[in-house]
Amino acid sequence: METVLSGIRPTGNLHLGNYFGAVKNFLRMQNENKSFFFIADYHSLTTHPTPQDLHKNVKNVLAEYLAVGLDPEIATIYIQSDVPEIPELYLLLNMNAYIGELERTTSFKDKVRSQPDNVNAGLLTYPVLMAADILIHNADKVPVGKDQEQNLEMARKFARRFNQMYTEYFKIPQAYNFGEELVKIPGLDGTGKMGKSEGNGIFLIDEPKVLRQKVMRAVTDAGPTEKDSPIAEPIQNLFDIMKVVSTPDTLQFFIDKYKSCEIRYGDLKKQLAEDILSFTNPIRERIIDITNNEQYLSKVVKMGAEKARESASKTLKDVRSIIGFKSF
Repeated sequence: METVLSGIRPTGNLHLGNYFGAVKNFLRMQNENKSFFFIADYHSLTTHPTPQDLHKNVKNVLAEYLAVGLDPEIATIYIQSDVPEIPELYLLLNMNAYIGELERTTSFKDKVRSQPDNVNAGLLTYPVLMAADILIHNADKVPVGKDQEQNLEMARKFARRFNQMYTEYFKIPQAYNFGEELVKIPGLDGTGKMGKSEGNGIFLIDEPKVLRQKVMRAVTDAGPTEKDSPIAEPIQNLFDIMKVVSTPDTLQFFIDKYKSCEIRYGDLKKQLAEDILSFTNPIRERIIDITNNEQYLSKVVKMGAEKARESASKTLKDVRSIIGFKSF
């Protein structure tokens, strides 16, 4: 069984796009592989969150992923900062990571442009910490988005460099291929996909009143003027969301109404909002229950740290010995 690892950033809440994309695939991962899921709280320090925000964000993301189905009895779910072996491996890998190659990474150059007043060493060595996250469990595969492909390639480079300098030890991690087209949920603003920063998302934790208001404000158009005219992009986006939360009959009803020029966008949005609520309400209730269950969260975190450290300590012990750190 292959070892697969994925990091979860403690920023923002899960939205429908996350659920039908990353979450559905995470559930496959945990059932088909030896899976590690960690909340990357060290990584978030590059943006200097307040202590209150950091803890709240970690707690929120942990509760949400547990609510949508990650199972601590099957997978290893842990908080990055609970595994001290990670920063030690990060230190060791940094000794063989070079300034020039780190300065050339796209993620670093992007951050220099977007936050010129906060170009810290953590941003520069972000790929090294990511490599430590992966290599600490000698992972076979890592699911990565487009924005992280170069960082995975850097992890592969650091693994090869260690193997060449010392001895063949680290596996060369590969990108995890889910084997099928990912479901992409569009946003409510008429173009593009649903995202946290775009302000076009429907979050799993949204209260009914908030969710209904968001859907009713969704971008539409003036409506079709001819029968069987092509469906405009903003309306197709609403149909695409309806495709995953509504019954096929409901979706077909509104498509037919569009094609016959009889569609009423207010009715479409009201129906869509209620169908989304039917889908998200049970998840929202689980999120609230888990968030309020401090005892359960504490149990999950402790169990995850123990399982993660069992794996990480073996890797670090081997790496230290290979480098030449030996007891007298």
